[in-house]
This record gives sequence, structure tokens and C-alpha cells, in this order.
Amino acid sequence: MELRWLEDFIALAKTRHFSRAADDRNVTQPTLSRRIKLLEDEMGVTLIDRNSLPLSLTPAGEVFLAGAEQISRIARETKARCGEIREQEANQLIFATTQTLYLSLYKSWLLPLSGEHGIDIDLNLKSTAWVGTDFVNALAQGECDLVLCFWHPVIDFIHTLDDDRYEHLVIGNEMLVPVTAVDDAGMPMYQLPGERKDPLPYIGYNDRSFLRPVIQQMLSQQLEQPQLVTMNENVHSVSVKAMIKEGFGLGWVPQRLVADNLKYNRLALAGDEQWNIPLQIRLYRLRDNTNSQLLALWTVLADTLSRGQIPALSTE
Repeated sequence: MELRWLEDFIALAKTRHFSRAADDRNVTQPTLSRRIKLLEDEMGVTLIDRNSLPLSLTPAGEVFLAGAEQISRIARETKARCGEIREQEANQLIFATTQTLYLSLYKSWLLPLSGEHGIDIDLNLKSTAWVGTDFVNALAQGECDLVLCFWHPVIDFIHTLDDDRYEHLVIGNEMLVPVTAVDDAGMPMYQLPGERKDPLPYIGYNDRSFLRPVIQQMLSQQLEQPQLVTMNENVHSVSVKAMIKEGFGLGWVPQRLVADNLKYNRLALAGDEQWNIPLQIRLYRLRDNTNSQLLALWTVLADTLSRGQIPALSTE
């Protein structure tokens, strides 16, 4: 049984005339007659009394009409609701970012700012587990509208986003700092640069992360080479921080991610400023993405940043 057959029957019940019902339904009279007969065969009863003029419904036809009208109404309402959802999804912005920037920037600044301007954005939670190249590929393939990430000139895969297909906003700056757990006396457990005979345990990043090449470049440029032995490698700064807090070694993490830990002496700096690494935080989009919500948000952000209203990132 097809929904259009029910609409045919409703039209026939209204006009009580096959020819006029066929005109209303924009089909030929033989087609309409065949569909009504198929309905009767499906139900196993006669729905139309064809011996009366005008046509009339049989008792079974009256019952069927009530059901057909209800089904037809539900189908129309459901289709309209699905259309609304489709339109809403089409206008909704899909956002991708790392765990660290989700905690320090997305929740505290971007999400509230978009809400203030009535712009609906939705975080792709899977992105908080992505590796670096996943963000670039997702933006290029249209799987997300916006990518928020760290930027540094030595991150090679991010250069894909330097061509004219993309544009970016510099949201703010960040500093990678070396940190360590503290001992019972509140003193740093490990201190750079370490000694050759007793290298420092190091919690690093794997080669698919944003931060590994940045740290490697800084280490290679030091006049006094640090003495490190890698104990563990992770993709995300949150995981590196957790390992450091447990005392497994020192490592570099975004400063704002550990600001409160440093303030309350739950962690300590493992070196002076020569070991710090500056980063940018950038927001990328495809230039030819014409999503109205995206254009509205981009305008709001560009205006906000042009007025010097750089976000004060969350410290935890």
C-alpha cells in the first residue's frame, strides 16, 4: 500500500466522482480507478459503492477514510518536521578542535560568544581524539566547517591550510612550558637540562601530534642539549599532563592547561624561559563554504578580534 493511494481515496471520498478526483490528483481516471481497486484488494473489502450516484462510501469505506486521513496527516506533519530538522542541520556549524583547546577555549569563549549572537554550533566530539592530519583532512573534505588548532611554522601538515582555499583568524597566543611533578618538599622532581649520566625521564608526543615537531625543533636549537630519555608518548596534552602529575617525568604542555597547578604548587616548571615555546591558536575555514551561520560567526569573531578583545583562555 502506497501513501499516494490513500490520498487518492481521500480525494474520491471528497468529490464522490472518479473523474473530478482524478483531476484533483493530476492523474488519469483509469489510473485512479486502478489504485482504488488495489486498496480494496489490499483491505479485502469494498470501500466504494459504485452503484450510487453520486458515489458513496461503504461502511468499511467510512472506517477506512478516518484511518486514511489520520495517516495522511501524520505523514505530512512528519515530512514537515523532517524538513525542519534538515534545514536546521544544514545551518548548524560543525566544529572540530583538540582536547586542550576544547577545555581552554571552545567551552569558555567560542560557545558562549556564538550563543550570544544566536549562532548554532555543534562540536564534533570525535575530533577531540583526532591526530593532527585528521583536522586538515576533515576540513578539506567538508566534514566540519571550522577547525580550531595550534599553529607553528614547523608543523608541516598544517601548511596544507596555507593555500587560497582556506582562510584563518588568529584567536590568541599560547606558550608551551616544561613542567614536572613536585616532591614532598614542594620542589621540582626534574630540572632541565639534566645530566648525561642521569638523563631525565621525558613524557612526549607521538609523531602524529601537533606539538612534537615544535618541541623537537626547540630542543635541537639549544646550546646545552637536554639529557632526556623518553618514557611515554601521547597525542594529547591532557594525557601528557596526567602522566607528569603522576611523577613519571617532565614534559611540555600549554601553559594555560597547567596554570592553576603551577599556582598552587601541584606542578612546577622544569626549566627557565629559554625552554618555553610560543604558539598561535588559529581558527580555519574553507573560503567557499557559504553556510550563513558560518559567515555570521566569522564576521562576529573578526570584529571581536579587531577590537582587541582577545579571549582570556580558561586555565583548567
